[in-house]
Amino acid sequence: MSDEANNKANEPANDKATSKDEEDKSKFDWVTARSQCSLPNVFHALRLEVEEDVKTRNALRPNNSPYEFSVVEEGDHFIALLEAKDVRRSVRFSLAEHAILVRDDQGQKTLDVIVFFTDDGQCRLKVNEKELELWQVRRMALEELMFRSY
Repeated sequence: MSDEANNKANEPANDKATSKDEEDKSKFDWVTARSQCSLPNVFHALRLEVEEDVKTRNALRPNNSPYEFSVVEEGDHFIALLEAKDVRRSVRFSLAEHAILVRDDQGQKTLDVIVFFTDDGQCRLKVNEKELELWQVRRMALEELMFRSY
């Protein structure tokens, strides 16, 4: 079969795929997706993922390590905590009206995380005008706590 004939034979399939994609997009449940992208829902997901990060980091500690990580929940915020013999450091995550606030153990601003819903139907996070994924926000918030030598 010539290339031209082969291309024509494939045209209806391509048209069907395109109309199927458009149909799927028209049925996108934006209301549910937007609801899931609410600040409280993202904050809850963040807490669960920080707990997993803490479990993973604890599992990576050498045997008989003099330090340990934990997560403490206190009302409308939670704290990722490092405790060692002479050191106690923390990162506090708080749910505010329009953002998730991340503060160090001195109460100093580390990050303000904005949650927004894109025109593509994606739930995204923004820190300092930069779009990030949840794991990137967790890394920014926790990397120094978890990997700084004390």
